[in-house]
Order: sequence, then C-alpha cells, then structure tokens
Amino acid sequence: MPNIIKAQNEEQFNDIGAGIIASLLQSNPKALLGLATGSSPVGVYGRLVELYKEGSVSFAEAQSYNLDEYVGLPADHPESYRRFMDEKLFNLVDINPENTHVPMGSSPDPEQAAAEYTQLLQQAGRLDLQILGVGLNGHIGFNEPGDELHGFTHVVTLDESTRQANARFFSSIDEVPTQAITMGIASILHAKQILLLVRGAEKAEVIARALKGPVTTHCPASLLQTHPNVIVLVDQEAGRLL
Repeated sequence: MPNIIKAQNEEQFNDIGAGIIASLLQSNPKALLGLATGSSPVGVYGRLVELYKEGSVSFAEAQSYNLDEYVGLPADHPESYRRFMDEKLFNLVDINPENTHVPMGSSPDPEQAAAEYTQLLQQAGRLDLQILGVGLNGHIGFNEPGDELHGFTHVVTLDESTRQANARFFSSIDEVPTQAITMGIASILHAKQILLLVRGAEKAEVIARALKGPVTTHCPASLLQTHPNVIVLVDQEAGRLL
C-alpha cells in the first residue's frame, strides 16, 4: 500500500515534496531523477530552487529524465515540456543541461524518437526517484486508459478529455497537440521510488480510485499499487476521499 501523506496547505505540500527530492540528492548527488510537468509539481520545483539558492541542495551531478513531451511542438514553444522544465527548474539550478533529458517531440520521426528514449532509459539504469502527477482519467505520464498499456516509451494519441483538460494552456483546443511521446508503464514502475503529487478537489475521485480501487489498465495510476515504494503526497482537497 502506498504511503499517503496529507499536506495541510500549499506551503507544506511544497516543503514535503521538495524535501523528499532534496534528501535524495544530499545522500546521492548522482541521483537519476524522473521528472514530471503540470500544476502539481510547480510549487515543489519552486521550493527546490529556493533550497538550491540557500546552498542546501545541488543538482550538479544529477541526471534527469522527463516523462513526456507533446508531438509537434518545438522545444522553445511556450507550452512544450522542455520549455516548462527549463523555466521552472533547469535554468534556475546548477544542473548540467547535457544531463537533462526530455523526449524529442519535435522530431520528424516521433516513433524513432520514442525508441531512442527507451534506449536512453535502459542505458541509464533504474531511476532513483520518479515524480508523477495523475490525470483526471487516471493517466500517468501520457499513458491513457485502455484495454492494454505500453511498457516502454511510445507515441500515444491523447484522449479528448486530456486535450480538453490541457486546453486552458493554449489559445484554443485546436492548438492542443493530438499526440505525445510518453515513458511507458514498465519504465515508470522500474524506478526505485515513486513520488505521486496530487493537488485539487477535482483529483479526489480519481486518486481514490487509483489507490483503493481494482488494479486495471482502465485506470493506469492504479498500477502504482503494485510498486513496493510509492509516496503519495496530496493536499486536503485531493485527499478528502482517502
């Protein structure tokens, strides 16, 4: 059963999340980090930047591997996940840019880019910590619900509900990409430890289903029940049904 931590407020949520990551880097400066984008980790990354500026943590020897990226967006697009990571974390700490890895969504051959990312992850070995969020439909990374799930990095067609949920970041739904490259379920579950960050009342039902319901590919986050070392950090609203 995952270890569930309920934060009392946003400040505590960010402090706990950043503390888990900082503790890992302090004990293992060469840690392999699996990183996520989205609204839930933003404050955690902000707190990590503060810890770095205070001299409490360094990313100088760490390597990072992001979960996913939109297909068709150049790296400098305002809504690309590479740009998100650069602006929220990478450009603000001492991580070596060459040690930051994000799937190449702008590749002319996304399938090849996905295969290369799988190879990159396999060469790296087990990630020390994988950070995750969860979608309203239970997706982790961009592994959407379905009769079967891919184990390794692959190109996925985004559910309409996912595109609708992400439309708020774009001028219109028409601008939201229809595909993404995402790390697969096997790669995610291969991490030594997983930190699932969940915020907001709208996530309460899906996180309860993921942690207390049956393990099923129709709720990909439910597969986290099979992992021996998962920390679930929720705020009061997201955790109200747990």
